[in-house]
Amino acid sequence: MENDFRQYAKTAELLKALAHPVRLCILRGLAQKSDCNVSHMQHCLDLPQSTISMHLQKLRAAGVVVGERKGLEVNYRIANDQIRALLSCLFDIET
Repeated sequence: MENDFRQYAKTAELLKALAHPVRLCILRGLAQKSDCNVSHMQHCLDLPQSTISMHLQKLRAAGVVVGERKGLEVNYRIANDQIRALLSCLFDIET
């Protein structure tokens, strides 16, 4: 076991970004659906758009999700296979 904790900083920040029930719910939905916009998430989660946008901002900042603009909408998807694998472990989702 090593005592150089700096090497774990990036992983710790990623886990902090995931450590909220709404963000985990958003990610589980994205893992199952592949991509989604805020309006659809708002309807499914029954939360205000501003709340969902705030959580998506935290996920984007951590590199967990990416957004792709299509006209006036932004469709979000999981950023990479590492995140998909982690979600697969947490929620028993096929990757």
